[in-house]
Amino acid sequence: MERLWTIHDVAAYLGIPAGTLYQWRHRGMGPPGVRLGKHLRYQPAAVRAWVAEQVA
Repeated sequence: MERLWTIHDVAAYLGIPAGTLYQWRHRGMGPPGVRLGKHLRYQPAAVRAWVAEQVA
């Protein structure tokens, strides 16, 4: 199992500011993330799948 990505990992992968990810999450958009306590994490496979959906 791959390690979970932080919001900064996802932002770097997508080439966007971390603030954009926070805005998308607030609006119900963007890749699916999960809260682990006070931390927001993303599954790399879910992020890649979300990107593939956006391109298609």
